[in-house]
Amino acid sequence: MDDVWKVGRAILEADLAARQLGIELVDIKPGYARMTMAIKPDMANGHGIGHGGMTFSLADTAMAYASNSRNHRAVAQSVLVNFLRPTHPGDLLTATAEEVNRTRSTGVYDVTVTNQKGERVAVFRGTTHTIKGEHVPGLHIT
Repeated sequence: MDDVWKVGRAILEADLAARQLGIELVDIKPGYARMTMAIKPDMANGHGIGHGGMTFSLADTAMAYASNSRNHRAVAQSVLVNFLRPTHPGDLLTATAEEVNRTRSTGVYDVTVTNQKGERVAVFRGTTHTIKGEHVPGLHIT
């Protein structure tokens, strides 16, 4: 198994929220992650459309995996999200997170969330802060 996938699987094993939401890791590389989540009926808001918090959670999770992919622990520091179109129960969302810039202590990530038709439903830019620790002890990824 590729070292980056070892990190991704270690994160997923500990990520109870992602597992509860049904978020799946599709691809991971240094500074990159792609994840999917189905919008279930219980993820709808009072308007009967997908709750924005669910879309946000998927985007935030993709950023988390991208920013932690080198086995250095990182947490969200700030984010900005723009919701472009509604989601609906039954939609399959894909969040693709890509590293824009990384230093020893911070990172900037762009995340695009699309539906099963390939339509953009949200764009997200986040900044992360690196903290102490590793997900897989002793594993170093550049």
